[in-house]
Amino acid sequence: MLIETDPYRCFMPYPPVPVANAVDGPLAGLTLGVKDIFDVAGYRTGSGCPLALAMSGVKEQNAPAVQALLDAGAAFVGKTNTDELAWSMYGMNAHFGTPVNPAAPDRIPGGSSSGSAVAVAGGLCDIALGTDTGGSVRAPASFCGIWGMRPTHGRISLDGVQPLAHSYDSCGIFARDGETLLRAMAVLLTDDAPVDAPRYLSPVEMLGELDAAPRRVIEDAFAGIDAAPLQGLYPGGIDAVYQTFLTTMGADAKRDVVPFIRSSGMPLVRGIDGRADAAEALTGAEIAEGEAARAAFRAHVDALLGRDGVLLAPVTHAPPFRLDAPVEVFDGYRHRAMRLLCVAGLAGLPQVVLPAGRVDGAPYGVSLIAPRGSDLSLIRLAIGIAADMAARPPVTA
Repeated sequence: MLIETDPYRCFMPYPPVPVANAVDGPLAGLTLGVKDIFDVAGYRTGSGCPLALAMSGVKEQNAPAVQALLDAGAAFVGKTNTDELAWSMYGMNAHFGTPVNPAAPDRIPGGSSSGSAVAVAGGLCDIALGTDTGGSVRAPASFCGIWGMRPTHGRISLDGVQPLAHSYDSCGIFARDGETLLRAMAVLLTDDAPVDAPRYLSPVEMLGELDAAPRRVIEDAFAGIDAAPLQGLYPGGIDAVYQTFLTTMGADAKRDVVPFIRSSGMPLVRGIDGRADAAEALTGAEIAEGEAARAAFRAHVDALLGRDGVLLAPVTHAPPFRLDAPVEVFDGYRHRAMRLLCVAGLAGLPQVVLPAGRVDGAPYGVSLIAPRGSDLSLIRLAIGIAADMAARPPVTA
């Protein structure tokens, strides 16, 4: 890393290697952290895994997303910690440690882009690259009280990035405010289908997954917005849609990451072991059925949103849990959260997260989900909503 101190243990302790950036550009004056699954020239790519780190050669060129931000003037300050192989959402790495959540030190920071979220939340860099497969930008943004975005799937190159599940993997960014997020995202993509006159929708089934306290935060965050109730977001029910996500993401992982796990003989930490086994066990018939269900879900959501529909959505069902939580919390939280997070992933839609308040002493964010290709206008809508929120007292539930 190039920063002098790292009180939150969010950067990888690599020997510092300077990385060239442009002197001028739209991101001049901003500092950049990069999740350690992106290639950065002069560094190995560790992917949160000691074996992957040992097998990685020193990279000779930057991943295109990294290069674009450097060319725009952002100054690289270090590579950030990640869950092993980016296959978790808690931000706890058994090998390289757990970054400290600056907004709630007794809580998980969220993963797998934990180091990037923490670095931004702690003021150690202005923007940071992460990846989001099942929620790995959106959840830590909510948990750390910052902004984060999963863009329209496929809009930003993932060349030079370790894959987990190719049809879900996306390149996201963290920032402490919406304007900075917009500056950074505008370097990486443009709007294909901007939403200028949004038709706001309140997803009844998603809100039904929330307890009273987080529901109060989201209702206050979107107070004053005329949003029509939307029933039927999950055709066949939430359980059926979530199972489609598990099957199709597992099918990708079976191709993209399980071969490395098996061929390397790497020891598996709790959690990854079960997910790898489940992915490997998927049959061709199960995968085909899942892909058909996913295509139907995508068409269903596209029809609901049209060109102007914007979901006012929760990010997760609850705030981040405590680091010393009992094992049943660790086992259950991910599944409840993913029932909400899977919507944008399955449909390939952009989702932006912004801070909204605190629940049980920890940050709790809210989000907007919009039609594909509306990424930059979606951030602008969120900036407007954040300005309205700032005029009211923050909610603590």
